[in-house]
Amino acid sequence: MHPEDAPRTPEAGQIRTAPRICPLCEATCGLTLTIKGTRVTGARGDRDDVFSRGFICPKGASFGELDADPDRLRVPLVREDGELREASWQEAFALTAARIRPLVQEHGPQSVGVVLGNPNAHTMAGALYPQLLLGALGTRNLFTAGTLDQMPKHVSSGLLFGDAFAIPVPDLDRTDHLLLLGANPLDSNGSLCTAPDFPGKLRALRRRGGTLTVVDPRRTRTARLADRHIPIRPGADALLLAALAHVLFEERLTDLGPLAGQVEGVDELREAIRDFTPEAVAPACDMAAGEIRTIARELAAAPTAAVYGRIGSCTVEYGTLASWLVDVLNILTGNLDRPGGALFPLSATDRPPRIPAPGKGFSLGRWTSRVGGHPEAKGELPLTALAEEIETPGEGRIRAVIALATNPVLSAPDGDRLDRALTGLDFMVSVDPYLNETSRHADVVLPPPPPAQSAHFDFAFNGFAVRNQVRYSRAAVPLEEGRLDESEILARLVLAVSGMDGASPSAVDEMAIDRVLAKAVADPHSPVHGRDPRELSALLTGASGPERQLDLKLRLGPYGDGFAAEAGSGTGSAAVPGLRVPGLRLERLLEHPHGIDLGPLRPRLPEPLKTRSGQIELLPAPLAADLPRLRAALAERPASLVLVGRRHLRSNNSWMHNLPALNGGSNRCTLQIHPDDAARLGLKDGGAVRITADGGALEAPVEITDTVRTGVVSLPHGWGHDRPGTRTSVASARPGVNVNQLLDGSRLDPLSGTAVLNGFPVELSPATPLL
Repeated sequence: MHPEDAPRTPEAGQIRTAPRICPLCEATCGLTLTIKGTRVTGARGDRDDVFSRGFICPKGASFGELDADPDRLRVPLVREDGELREASWQEAFALTAARIRPLVQEHGPQSVGVVLGNPNAHTMAGALYPQLLLGALGTRNLFTAGTLDQMPKHVSSGLLFGDAFAIPVPDLDRTDHLLLLGANPLDSNGSLCTAPDFPGKLRALRRRGGTLTVVDPRRTRTARLADRHIPIRPGADALLLAALAHVLFEERLTDLGPLAGQVEGVDELREAIRDFTPEAVAPACDMAAGEIRTIARELAAAPTAAVYGRIGSCTVEYGTLASWLVDVLNILTGNLDRPGGALFPLSATDRPPRIPAPGKGFSLGRWTSRVGGHPEAKGELPLTALAEEIETPGEGRIRAVIALATNPVLSAPDGDRLDRALTGLDFMVSVDPYLNETSRHADVVLPPPPPAQSAHFDFAFNGFAVRNQVRYSRAAVPLEEGRLDESEILARLVLAVSGMDGASPSAVDEMAIDRVLAKAVADPHSPVHGRDPRELSALLTGASGPERQLDLKLRLGPYGDGFAAEAGSGTGSAAVPGLRVPGLRLERLLEHPHGIDLGPLRPRLPEPLKTRSGQIELLPAPLAADLPRLRAALAERPASLVLVGRRHLRSNNSWMHNLPALNGGSNRCTLQIHPDDAARLGLKDGGAVRITADGGALEAPVEITDTVRTGVVSLPHGWGHDRPGTRTSVASARPGVNVNQLLDGSRLDPLSGTAVLNGFPVELSPATPLL
């Protein structure tokens, strides 16, 4: 960072405010931080933010507490004689280089596994550098949190549209009818649908006379807001969706509208789902057949409608089929790529629109994992396979792990097994601000700075936003002495594993820029085709390597200036019909600290399609081949008691339990159970229950409530902070239990490799009261 561009160190008593995009969930709300000296003393919603308009949730309000958490690591740790001690940055990177390179040289690149957690999607560094790290290592052993939550949607989108990131989102501000499955956005703020004030948008839908139908085994806060709540049996979402599609065909309610010439496989789909009648699926869903028909008819009759499914419909046995059928319904009713339906966002750093043409398509299983033979999906292997890849001897065994912002000991099934496996590694590096249940195993821990000391741009979530916009926040306060920016940490990590430890981190940024420019100038459809990459690189602005990368992506993006000689005269904006904004580049974005509104979502098909046919492929072969498995579920006898997770408004997986402001109240690790089931099993409110499933047994406090339907119990995800060697004092004081320890990792959605975390059978019995 150039000294003149760095945040100035304010006087100790000076009070000021600064805008900041919240990095704590997918809603990406704008915040106004109150800062005294270099300390964040408060956070409120930014009323001038072009996207969130002042909305804030308890997580955002706790920004200052998170930023100043005394348990956050401030200097690197290295392991010496079995114990972690503080070290210099130079020592930490030198040790990493000295240990990783020889392993790769002796055992090959597959001896290193890379694990990415959800927080990577919330930082600039996490978006810009992991792929460079993978390229430097040459490993295919990539494991991410995607196979614990959203991979089914990526796979279904890849198969339907040819692009795993072409995920349509509901047009919440304009739709007349929203069918929502397995999602509780009043608590989660939304997922794969970036929508600040999701609750307000649902209330606005109701106020304008629209209809909200929520399918969920729990009567969540979102379900209580709905016109109709359907307490479906967990795991049956794909059956319900297939039956809805069946009714549309049977009653001749399909109307593809403008999509008709862009879809192939409609007749094949009709035949493939003919057995999924409402009468056939009703017992498995625990619904009336007539109710299923009513939902289908209302969906077809609505002026505009959107179907949206999330984690409750993804992390189940038929997660990919359910994700696919969500879009099938949007297509069959003519609501895909239609205002008020489900549309494809166009972010400022996306590729600009191009002349539609067939693409390379999307493939599954291009390679498989060494031990279990699990097929890759989107270049990733199931996170549940990591332990066996470390434990099992033989050529290609994972001997080293680089973990970036991840805690799979708590977030993946059978954390005890992974916990043991990590102790058998030759070497481990963790980039994490906390010494948690996973990073405690590392030989080197590299802590990023607090969020107030980091710049922020949402490369990932703008691609799922319900309104096109662009916002960027520079660091609100300067880096403390002795800290490194997260981007520099990851850039130096790339250098360390490349055998270039000690080189300038800017070399990594310039390498990334050179690669993008080389590709752009060779592309005849690019606004910079045929130009000199060195000339273009010299035009980039920014106070740091990451800012230069951002400037490049903005200039080459769909709203960018295309490196035009005069500001605002680029061709990028003209590529989006009806859009009148200046040609984007970093300098112009910095002039708008509350963001630039790029307008509502617009129809984009067929431009997003990258299938080999150039059309929407409604019944791809892998999905057709998986339908018999779903058909067999019609004859299965459901388990008498199954478990589902739940989300708390004041929590986000395992990484926010260390804040006093968020740890307590309704944010509790209890087993929720319906009064009838509790009475049948002899369980008392506040008493202890023993829960047994595939992976073992747990004990948890009982919470009797009629918000969960009979035959279903609920235990939240992300708890279990009771392992030794961590430094999370608040979380450890109220550890809860790790619900994922009930699973042994054998239950997977076969197409996506996603762990089944919801709707699995359990047995309950009274237990000795918990202390």
